[in-house]
This record gives sequence, structure tokens and C-alpha cells, in this order.
Amino acid sequence: MTVEGTCADEFAEVRAEFERNFAERGELGAGVHVTVDGETVVDLWGGDAGGRPWTEDTITHVWSCTKGATALCAHVLASRGELDLDAPVVRYWPEFGHGGKEGTLVRHLLAHQAGLTAVREPVPPGGMFDWELMTGLLARQEPFWEPGTRHGYHALTFGHLVGEVVRRVAGTSLAEFFEKEVSGPLGLDFWLTLPEDLEPLVAPTVPADRGEDVPRMYVTAMTEPGSMQALLVGNTGGYVAASNTREAHAAQYGAVGGMSNARGLAQLYRPLALGGEYNGVRLVDEEQVAVMSAVASAGFDAMLLAPTRFSLGFLKSAGNRHLPAAERGVLMSEDAFGHSGMGGSLGFAAPAARMSFGYAMTRMGPGVGVNERGQSLVDAAYRALGHRRASDGTWFR
Repeated sequence: MTVEGTCADEFAEVRAEFERNFAERGELGAGVHVTVDGETVVDLWGGDAGGRPWTEDTITHVWSCTKGATALCAHVLASRGELDLDAPVVRYWPEFGHGGKEGTLVRHLLAHQAGLTAVREPVPPGGMFDWELMTGLLARQEPFWEPGTRHGYHALTFGHLVGEVVRRVAGTSLAEFFEKEVSGPLGLDFWLTLPEDLEPLVAPTVPADRGEDVPRMYVTAMTEPGSMQALLVGNTGGYVAASNTREAHAAQYGAVGGMSNARGLAQLYRPLALGGEYNGVRLVDEEQVAVMSAVASAGFDAMLLAPTRFSLGFLKSAGNRHLPAAERGVLMSEDAFGHSGMGGSLGFAAPAARMSFGYAMTRMGPGVGVNERGQSLVDAAYRALGHRRASDGTWFR
């Protein structure tokens, strides 16, 4: 297996770990991309992309990395003064006030505190692809807890919740807003609805072999019918089974439907690593970057049943190496923020280091966060910058 692309000499360890992923850790097809001070220092790819070689232009399903793109759209509006993150959701989406949700704030949606972690009403086949259906179901649903009092990962509902607020404020769909204001100006390989002519570039995802290391969330889903976890896993309208289809790639699904690659993920976060602007394109002001980085919810996650930390829409580093591998998150510097995707993909910004990072792959790992393949690349990137990892797993100089 040949790794292709470029890698600066000082980041040679990233290349070495990328090659080890194929040789020792079961990598099938993948890419990794790193920028520092806006310049690309790592752009590598290799392996299999569904029976053909993974190339520079290969894209794949990045699952919950999509949440970072959706959250960024909300922050773009907030930075412009068009969206108040501390306002009630009903200010922008009046129908949302049903079921005791009148006091739910926009920040509760972003911080996974809204109590809408799963859909109670049956989702028909293909229902997750129907924006109006899903936002209607969520608008009239009662929350699983009083919004703002706890947090639990909104794995499949985050995109419809935050995306509908974006739509109401911007007057255009989430995917259209993202393309016009973010991916288009930055020239990203990142789509919330994939054009049909790009379908031949897609490398299909390969399900994880979970073995005995199964996250508690899935154990609960299988053993406690009617639980949030059971609804999350079993009430999706068949989405997971359909995720490798053209229908799924074309649908607007702001929680888990994004199509991208390592380059697209790293370059999505590049402006955010540089104070909100890159190459004349300003997404947000520096004050908004600080908001995006600040922890908004932390502790025991009511959905994942493991410790998690979130800023407003983004995943934060969690020192959880003591947990079973399937329940670990990702270890980054404390200033860093981004999002992982089911199976192990990852994109984030580390403003203090002026670094952005992206990793995407086909073969999924068993956990709910980043597995050893992605973490090895993150660790190598930080070491190349002269950082050290503390006993709690965070990185510092």
C-alpha cells in the first residue's frame, strides 16, 4: 500500500503513524491533512476506496463531523448579530414551543442540553431525509429532561434542531447557507447535499467490527426498550442501513450526513485556527472564536453514558483514557474545538497553535469517538509542534 501526498519534514511522524495505521491498525482507505499558520504541512492519502485506489479527490461520509459545519453556520449568524445564542428558540422558530419547550434557548440546542436526544414518534422509512417531517416531529415533542438542566448527545437530531434555526434566521436552507457562506468562499471539499456528478468520488464506509468492546450506550439500547438509547438506535427510519446510498448522500442531514475528506475537514477549521479569517474570507470575528472554544456543557452524558465535554456546537477534549476504548473521546489541547464522526473521522481547530486538523477514513472503528488510528495522528501532530501531553490527556507546550 502506497501513501501519496506531501508532508513537511518536521511532521514526518504524522506520516509514519499514518503508514502504521495501514500496516498495523487495520486502516483500509484514509486521508490526513494538517495546516499551521494557514499553510498545509500534511496532505496524505492512501489505501482502498471501495475497490479502487483512494486518490487526492476521494470523499467519504464523515458522519458527526457534519455537526461542526452546522454549528459553524449558527456562529456565522451570531457573529453578524443576526442570531442571539442566548435567546429562546421560539423567537426564531415559534412552533418549537410545544411540549414545555418555551424556555429552551438556542445555546441549549448547540450544547446538547435541549433534551431532544431521540425522536419519540415512529420515524417512517426514509423519514430522516424529510426536513419538514423531522423538524415538525421535534417541534411538538416533549423533551426527555428540562432543557438546560443536563446534557446528552443529540446524535441524530442536532442538525434538524440547529439547522432549522439557521433556516429561519437566514431565510435559506442549511445546505444552501453553508455553501454560500462557508464552503463556497473557502473552496472546500465539503457538502451537506452531495451533487450527483460527484458520486463517483465517494468511498463507501465499512462498518466497524465491534467485538466485545461495545459502548454502554449500545448495551442500554439493546436491553432497555423505550429508553432514549433504544429510540436513537431503533427509530431512524432505516438511516444507518441506507447511509451508503445516493439518497442519503443527496439528502440534507445536518447532524450526520456530510460528505468530505481530510482536506475538507482541516480547511473548514483553518480560518477558526487563525482568529476567524483565512485568505480574505472572514467567517466569524475573534470574539466568536472564543465562544466556540469555551466549554458549555460537561460531565456525565445522559445519552452516551460516559463523560463528555462540549462547547456551543463543538466537541472538546476529554481526559478519559481510563474508559474502555469504545467509550473514549478525543484528546486535544484545551483551546481546541471541532467534532469527530462515528467510526473515527475528525476535524478541529487549535487556535493557540494556529493549527487545523482533518482525518477521514472508510473502515469505521468500534467506539463513539476517535479510535487509536485518528488519535495517533493527532498525537503526532502535537508532538511535531513541540507539545507534550499531561497526565489528564490534554496537550500543552
